[in-house]
Amino acid sequence: MADIEYLGSRALLVSGGPLSAPHLAQWLERQVLDGVCDVVPAAASVTITFDSPDQCTTAARHLRPILEDPALETAASDATAADHQIELPCCFDGPDLAEVAETSGLVVDEVIAALTTAILRVEFCGFSPGFAYLGGLPSMLQLPRRSRPRQRVEAGSLAIASRYAAVYPTSTPGGWHIVGSTQAEIWRTDRTPPALLRPGAQVRLIDMAGDRGVESGG
Repeated sequence: MADIEYLGSRALLVSGGPLSAPHLAQWLERQVLDGVCDVVPAAASVTITFDSPDQCTTAARHLRPILEDPALETAASDATAADHQIELPCCFDGPDLAEVAETSGLVVDEVIAALTTAILRVEFCGFSPGFAYLGGLPSMLQLPRRSRPRQRVEAGSLAIASRYAAVYPTSTPGGWHIVGSTQAEIWRTDRTPPALLRPGAQVRLIDMAGDRGVESGG
C-alpha cells in the first residue's frame, strides 16, 4: 500500500505501492498537479515539492486513491515502455577490475560481459551533482564497498558497490570498486539539464575494446 507523508507544509513523501521509486517519479512527472516545483526520487521513496501549502494538500487528496489503485502498475508500465536508453562507451581498464573478477569467482572477460549485457536503470541521484545510482547490476558483482576508500577518484570512473553501478561525474573521494572509465560528460553546468543520467533512464555500457584483444585508450 502506498504511503503519503507531509514534509512540512509544501512537500509530500510518497513510498510503497506497486511502483519502484524511479517509475513512480516518472509517473508523477506526467500527472497534472498544480504548483509542483520538483519530483525527486530516492532509493525507495519520492519527494514532491509544491509552491504553496494549499497545492500540497490538494495533491495529497488527489493522489491517495490513485496510488492505491491496483491498475496503476499497468498504466505506469505502459507509459514508461519507451524509456530513453543511453549508451555509455567504456574502457574496462579500472584498477579494481582484476580484484572484482577474483572476488566474484569470474575471469575479467566474464565481468565485462556481465556489465555490458546488463540493462541498468538510473534509480536516483545523490552523493554529488550528477552522481546516478544505476540499478540492475548482476548479482555476482554486488560487492561491498572497498575497505579503504580512495582520497580521489577521477571523473569518468566507472565503479560498482553493493547493488549499484555508477560513473563519477567529477573527481571526488570514493569507496567503490573502479572497473573502467568513460569519456562521456556525465555532468556539465552549461547543459540543460546538466546531468546526463537522470532517474528512470536506461543505461547500456558499451565495451570500446570490442574483442578483448584490442587495446583502447581512455
